[in-house]
Amino acid sequence: MTLLLPTSTAGSLPKPSWLAEPEKLWSPWKLQGDELIEAKQDALRVSLQEQRQAGIDIVSDGEQTRQHFVTTFIEHLDGVDFESRETVKIRDRYEASVPSVVGAVSRPQPVFVDDAKFLRAQTDQPIKWALPGPMTMIDTLYDGHYKSREKLAWEFAKILNQEAKELEAAGVDIIQFDEPAFNVFFDDVNDWGIATLERAIEGLQCETAVHICYGYGIKANNDWKKTLGSEWRQYEQAFPKLQQSAIDIVSLECQNSHVPMDLIELIRGKKVMVGAIDVATNDIETPEEVADTLRKALQFVDAEKLYPSTNCGMAPLSREVARGKLQALSAGAAIVRQELSI
Repeated sequence: MTLLLPTSTAGSLPKPSWLAEPEKLWSPWKLQGDELIEAKQDALRVSLQEQRQAGIDIVSDGEQTRQHFVTTFIEHLDGVDFESRETVKIRDRYEASVPSVVGAVSRPQPVFVDDAKFLRAQTDQPIKWALPGPMTMIDTLYDGHYKSREKLAWEFAKILNQEAKELEAAGVDIIQFDEPAFNVFFDDVNDWGIATLERAIEGLQCETAVHICYGYGIKANNDWKKTLGSEWRQYEQAFPKLQQSAIDIVSLECQNSHVPMDLIELIRGKKVMVGAIDVATNDIETPEEVADTLRKALQFVDAEKLYPSTNCGMAPLSREVARGKLQALSAGAAIVRQELSI
């Protein structure tokens, strides 16, 4: 990016009510067949327009064509049975009924590539596309086949690499891998989690990012955060090895969190997506609040490597609140951009 402090979202944006029930995760589609395809494309157009109007520099699809950031990708894979479900604990935090791995996993055809081509045709702006990371994928399944978290992660890494290469060919500028599991399974992250992530980006020429957050603003996540104490130091576990990895951009949560800002020093040299918008509240930040977070981050990351963003996705929020937060992000970045140019 040639623009200083280019803004982007870290994940999802709210869906319009005519597509799915708003302010809800895993919300079922309200349409079917060709009508659903058209509705998803319309929602993507609307999401793109709202990002543009808010002044967002690196745009995305707002995840309008998927119900969930992990399971929608998995739905398109062979070897996973969505009828045979088991209850597992997601990220050691809350129980959920999840599909089962019943055979060798594979990707019979592209998952998001047509959607990415559609987005690319709508805009000349840089576009970012999010995929689930290998470790977060295995944490959203019951594995009755490989019976090894690491083996399954390596298989998913190969599949993600296939998808990522086709997304790059479709014109995607940044491919982001969502890995909230990196904030939980610290030994696995350093033993094989970052290695499988690097397998997922192998051979890519576009920029790559890893997004590590504290989750959507849902009750289970908010309750977990209350147990983490006055300082959230989870990033300290993964950042040293990530700093040595081939990943270009590291995305982290900063706004209204208890993450010590100086942990960014551990990834010195990387580009950093600084979460300056709290997605766990309906309160809309002021531009000055956003600017203050960015100023604090600039103590530990060079200005040309700072990418202002949201803490996480905003699917559970209302469209009005999300719109206001995007505008605040853009306005706050503009304040600091102006200060840096003086």
